[in-house]
Parts: sequence; structure tokens; C-alpha cells
Amino acid sequence: MRYPFSEIETKWQINWEQNKVHKTDFSNTEKKLYTLVMFIYPSGAKLHCGHWYNYGPTDTWARFQKLKGYNVFEPMGYDAFGLPAENYAIKTGIHPKDSTLKNIEDIRQQLKKIGCMYDWDAELMTCVPEYYKWNQWLFLQLYKKGLAYRKNAPVNWCTSCQTVLANEQVLNNGTCERCNAAVIQKNLTQWFFKITNYAEELLDGLDKINWPEKTKLMQRNWIGKSIGAEVTFKIADAEDQIKVFTTRPDTLFGATYMVLAPEHPLVEKITTKEFKDKVEAYKDSIKSMSEIERSSTVKQKTGVATGAFAVNPANGKKIPIWIADYVLMTYGTGAIMAVPGQDERDWEFATQFNLPIIRTVQPPENFSDNAFLGDGLAINSDFLNGLYVDDAKKKMIDWLEEKKIGKSTINYRLRDWLISRQRYWGTPIPIVHCEDCGEVPIAEDQLPVELPYEIEFKPTGESPLASNQKFINTTCPTCGKNAKRDPDTMDTFVDSAWYYLRFLDPKNEKMFDKNLSDNWTPVDMYVGGAEHATMHLLYSRFIHKFLRDLGLVNSDEPFKTLVHQGTITNNGAKMSKSKGNVVNPDEFTVKVGNDVFRLYLMFMGPYEQGGDWSDKGISGTERFVARVYDLCCNYKNIYNEINTPNKFELEDLSSIEKSVYRKVNQSIAKVETELEHFRFNTAIAALMECLNELTKNLVNCRKELQSYSLERFIVSLAPLAPHLSEECWEIIGKKISIYHKPLWVDCDEKALIEESVSIAIQVGGKMRGTVDVPMNSSEDDVKSAVIADDKIAKHLEGKTIVKQIFVLNKIMNFIVK
Repeated sequence: MRYPFSEIETKWQINWEQNKVHKTDFSNTEKKLYTLVMFIYPSGAKLHCGHWYNYGPTDTWARFQKLKGYNVFEPMGYDAFGLPAENYAIKTGIHPKDSTLKNIEDIRQQLKKIGCMYDWDAELMTCVPEYYKWNQWLFLQLYKKGLAYRKNAPVNWCTSCQTVLANEQVLNNGTCERCNAAVIQKNLTQWFFKITNYAEELLDGLDKINWPEKTKLMQRNWIGKSIGAEVTFKIADAEDQIKVFTTRPDTLFGATYMVLAPEHPLVEKITTKEFKDKVEAYKDSIKSMSEIERSSTVKQKTGVATGAFAVNPANGKKIPIWIADYVLMTYGTGAIMAVPGQDERDWEFATQFNLPIIRTVQPPENFSDNAFLGDGLAINSDFLNGLYVDDAKKKMIDWLEEKKIGKSTINYRLRDWLISRQRYWGTPIPIVHCEDCGEVPIAEDQLPVELPYEIEFKPTGESPLASNQKFINTTCPTCGKNAKRDPDTMDTFVDSAWYYLRFLDPKNEKMFDKNLSDNWTPVDMYVGGAEHATMHLLYSRFIHKFLRDLGLVNSDEPFKTLVHQGTITNNGAKMSKSKGNVVNPDEFTVKVGNDVFRLYLMFMGPYEQGGDWSDKGISGTERFVARVYDLCCNYKNIYNEINTPNKFELEDLSSIEKSVYRKVNQSIAKVETELEHFRFNTAIAALMECLNELTKNLVNCRKELQSYSLERFIVSLAPLAPHLSEECWEIIGKKISIYHKPLWVDCDEKALIEESVSIAIQVGGKMRGTVDVPMNSSEDDVKSAVIADDKIAKHLEGKTIVKQIFVLNKIMNFIVK
């Protein structure tokens, strides 16, 4: 019988919606479980297999928890602002609002067909004023606390997108992650959020959350805590000073030159006349380089001297001041003391430009001619000589503080979050610029500052909002004079930094319902891509902690447990709308149904690994579903024919019934363990094995065991194939939907203990067969069974057994001659 998937899936989706099966009761918090996937960007390509791979399996986990009695909240929404919709508008002339809302409508229908148990009353989209009003409110709270500020700074500028990119959005090769165009450095006045104020707490919090260790390590490295000292160098023959941060204050006696970032404000002032042209030429030559390119450890070192000198405070010697691209204005103080004897980059630079090298730590004998990075006794360091590195550091810091020319300091690699974007499709920044009053925040009761619909999209290097005179021209809230609105929009990561709170009541007149957030956050299970480790996942943690400090949430972290799904590739490349290599799941679901497609994706391999897309095995999954359906149809209404017991006594069952009973209970135990840990492929494999057993032997079992087995098999399958399971549940005579009255079935622990086991028998190391014996049989008993088996025993005839190798319940190997 062909499985009528289209009819059955439509039937149960209507049933779930009409009966509000997936509606969450927020008042019941005893076993609450907030499950969330990273919400979708609604682009024109709609859902592809990668989305399915994120949403379907996570929904399976959520359904499993619902069946186990948890009150599950699983919402879905749309990360609707962003560059792709605006680029699409530039290309086609279709307004971002129009294309985005149309895409959301299409994607909503696709999502409903998947069969996920989303609470559609909680749906939200970030591109509507009711949502982005609260981005602006959040901005104002940060501004009041001094955590939102504007400054002129070198930024990453995408030459194609014509907008600023955060460091995290620039690929290692110096190109834009969105369009792969070259990214250059450009000085602009931009808005920043002071995430650095939370650097230490962001580090500490990583020890309190259940996240993949690799992701936590990426955040630790991105925050980049360094403990060291700040040292003040005087500039020779001048009043100016240069402060440097170093993690190795013990090497101060070995500082033989200084290097400033080319953008350092002192460069122009201290450069001597004869070096001016070279310095300016060098500064021009590196303008197009990103920070990632400049920080590369493999590229050849470049730089030029300024003609100025600093004074090493440890020994009073003059050392030359250079500029070089590998020193960044955004890290530390934008200046370094160069100690080539103990730093590889400084060694390379010194050898290339013939600068002095003084070792301050004794390297071991036969050490190669290079910088020595290890521990050892201090040398060439006056009062530090003879001390090991840690002791020398402490003594030098004490000396610097005593002389008031330095101090112990902690530095972070983390930079403040640059949120300005010179594009249209985003949240307007709620600031007015007045010639008399300066920056003036919009009053909270005047929010939202709405995006105008009429706009010119062609990228010019400045925000499109600047060209809309009706929007940009306003009056100052303070003095009433003519003023200008801020023309930039916010980074869309602001939208996603707090959306999980809004889901709890997306129509609330406040940012979110505090009572609900206190009871339902942090999110219990968050699932999404590892590529967001140092962007969305870090920004969300920062904003959550800030909201906590405002008294709006009562927890320290937004996401308690994090799982990363693997990537579904197509011919080895990540599926991406921008690459045009996406696979549309609709092409398959119309042919085989949503449950088959869900099962197939989960059966591809370990969830965290993903894999390369191929539809070659989908027919096998389709056959599995059809066999399940056929099996249940053969036992229609069986549940109503007899009373199904909760368990059986093994001694009351025939050998075939024992085999079925054991396999069913083993499957329940296996599925429960595997689903709990997102190991969907092995859970499905266990059910496939169970189906083979049921298909072969269920007909030879008593009706009570038939009903017992089918009931438990269907419940175990329900999270993985919800439509099929609901239909099979009804076929065998159940009146109420599995998900309307959720239940899970416990296995009979006694049935998990095998009575017999197959022992592999080898003769001279070659496999000759197996014998079935009772569990924990002795070596002599197994040997007796071997001798009684003619097919195996013939391999021992005429031979002398020299030795027997026996492993309990596994193998027996006869060594013969």
C-alpha cells in the first residue's frame, strides 16, 4: 500500500493548528523548556536544505522533550533587516520591505509544512516598527550609561557593499564575508557599543554555560585577555611620551627600538623632516589593508623609520621609533616596545632592517639563531639577572610602579562593537545632530524613529537615508533649531542580540514581559551555526548582561545549552544563496513527504558534522516509512480489541515473543539516549532494526504483545516522524493525538538483559562461525558448544589444540597445529 503522505501530513497539520497543540502555557513553569533555533533571514531563495537541517532535527529534540512531559516553548521568527534585501533592491528595483514581507509569507508556509511544533502566536519579524522601536530604546539605555558612543576611527569598508563591516565580518583573506569583495581601511565617524566594559565578565561566564568547548575557546581567544604592564617611554628631546602595553615587562632591558601604528596620532608630530615623505608614502601604501592582513604572521615585515628616538626607561638608552603595519591602533596603545631577542615578529623586523638584538633570557645550549620564547634566567638585565621569567616580571612591575613610569595592567584583544552601517534596510539610530547642542538623543516617548519608504538605494558611500530630505531634516529636541537625524542604521546583530526575550510576548507594549523573561530565560536549548561564535553569540551575551544590570532580566546568560548543527554542503561548498548552490527541499517533499525528508536528513550522519548533499539514499528512507505504515495498517484498531499491559514477564513469553519484547525495549532505551544527545542517525538506525524484528515476528506473537509493541514503537518514532506517527497511532485505535496528550514510554529494564549471546569462533585466527550460548557461559561450556557444532568442529578434526584464547561473551580462538 502506498503511503499517502500528502493527505496525512495536511490532515495532522490542520489538527495541530485547530487544537492549538503547540500553544505554550506560560503559567506552567514547573517543567518549562525553552527551545530555540537561530531565526531565519528571509531572502528570496527561501528555505534550503541547510535550514531544514537546523530546524527539523531541533524540532525532533523538542518533540521528544514534550513527550517526556516538558512544557516546551518553540517559537520561530525572521531576522528581517539586512544587506541582502537592499542589494536585491539595487539589482531589481523591488523595495526591501516589499521583497522581505513577500519572502516571509512564502517561508511561513514552508515552515508550517515541515511539521515543526512552532507556537505561531509567538511569531515575530525584526523589520517592523513594533520590534525595532526596542532596538532604539536599547541604544538609548546604552547611551545614557556611556556604553554607546561615537568616534572617528579606522574601519573596514567593503568596496562593493559600500558599508562598514565589523572585524568579525571580514574573512581571513581580507574580503567581505557577504560578497567576497576587497575590504579596505577607511577613517569614519561611527557609533560603537562598549562591549569591552564587559570583557572580564564575558570570559568568566563561559565557565557557567553548557556550550561546545571549541566555541568557548573561540570567544576566549577573541576576547584575548593579556596580563602585563603599561610602560611609559619619553621621546628624546621632546616633552611627549609614548605608553606601551607589554606582556613581557621582564624584557624591558632588551627593547632596542619602538614601533608605532601608522595611524598613531604622534606619528605626524614626531617624524623628522627628512623622513616625512617616506612616512607619508608608507601610510598611503597600507590604507587598503585590513587588520587581518596586517596581523598576518607569514607576510614579510615592512616599515619605515620616523627619525625620532625614545628613551628606554630601564637603561636610559635612545632607541629609534619606527612605524609598521603589524602594529594596530586598535590593540593596546597602538605602540610596542620591540624586544627582538624574545619576540619572533620583532626578530624578523630587526634582522630585516639591521636593528640591534639584545637577549634578556638565557636560551638553552645549541639554541638556533632566533627569538627565544621559553623560560630561563634573565641576562643583560641589571637587577633582574638570575631570575626566572615570572619572578622577573613581578620585580620589574614593582620597579616601574616605584619609579612611577609604569603599572600592572590587563589588556584585551576585544574591540568595542561597531554598530554603524551606511545602508538603508536597518534600524535608524535615534540621535539628532544639532550645531549648537551636539548629539541629542530622541525622547523615548517619540520612538520609534521609522524608516521612510521612499528612498534611493544606489550605494554612494554614505547612508541612503541622508538623501531623504524629509527624513534627515528635523528640529533639535533640546533647542528647537534646525538639525539633522543620524543617517546611519544599526548593525543587524543588534536585532538578534535580544530577540529570544521578545518571543515570549511579541505584542507586548514594553520591550518584553519581565515576569515571563524571569521565568523562561535563559533559553534552555539553543541550536545554530558555529560561524556565529564571535558575533551573534558574543553580542547576545553582552546585551543580556547589560539588560540584567538594568534589572530587566534575572539571569547572567541568554543561552544555557548550545548545540551546533553541521553544515550541509553541495559539491563540497557550503549552501549559500549568494553562491547560488542551494538545494530546494520542496523538490523532494512534494515527491516523498516532509517526514521522509526529515528522517533522511537526520540519517545522513552525526548531526554536528553535517555532510555533502546527495539524494541517492532517500528512497531507502521512503521505504522505511512505507513499511511502518503498512505494518500498522495490518493491525488496525488492535488497541481496542484487548487490554494492553504495561509490561510482560519474560518467563511467560515464547522464544519469538521474547525476541520481539527484547528488541522493542532495547529500541526504546536506545532512542531515548540518542535523542537526548542529538544523535538522530543512531536513533533511526535502532528503529529500523526494530521494524525488521516486528515485520518478521510480530505476527507470531499474542495480541497483547502486538498492541504493546506497536504502541511503543510508534511513540519512539513520533519525535522523528510526527505526521506518520500520529496517523499510525490513530490506525491502531488510539483516539487522542500523541501530542494532544503527550506521553513517553519507559523500557522494561529486565528486557535489556540478554539471556544468550553469539560467540565468534576462530580457528588459527580465521573466522569459522558463531555459537549461541547463555550469557556469561564458561570457557568449557563454549568449547562444548563448538564441538557439538559440526560446521565448526570439522575445522578442528585431526589437529592438536595448542592454546585457547577466550574473551567472555565475545570470542574464542583455537590455536592449532
